[in-house]
Amino acid sequence: MTNQNDSLIRRFTYQGIAINILLLCSLIALVIGVTAPLLTLQKLYFIENTISLISTIQTLYTDKEWGLFIIIAVFSLCIPVIKIVSLLLITNVDYQRHSFLDKLLSLIETLGKWSMLDVFVVALLLVSLKLGALANVKVHYGLYIFAFSAILTMILSFWIHHLAHKRQ
Repeated sequence: MTNQNDSLIRRFTYQGIAINILLLCSLIALVIGVTAPLLTLQKLYFIENTISLISTIQTLYTDKEWGLFIIIAVFSLCIPVIKIVSLLLITNVDYQRHSFLDKLLSLIETLGKWSMLDVFVVALLLVSLKLGALANVKVHYGLYIFAFSAILTMILSFWIHHLAHKRQ
């Protein structure tokens, strides 16, 4: 017999296992999406530059573009990792309504809209580059994997929120 203070994985075993597996998949996809090539920019038909998210963050740091560096690093690296780790904790640690984990889950839900900010920034970058007559942009698998991680994490946070507030 389970009670309301048990972890979500104890209360909803099969769903908890599925959520854990999918959260690990999301974390792996995030790592691949951050390090894999996002796009290749070709200028004047002979100058090519392949860009990944991590290389962009490194370039912003090297060029001392602190504002953009902080925004991109926080929203593309820090928040997604913190969100996935927090969701793993919420799923696997004993859970009580109105506890720290419950407040953390509510915060994750509230900030869920911002999960796609990084994908939106990359999309805006693509649109602005495509408008240039002298540049050609080729999208790579890293962008799709990164977007998949953000969307999967968002779906899992909704699922976990639903289970956490479900009466048994």
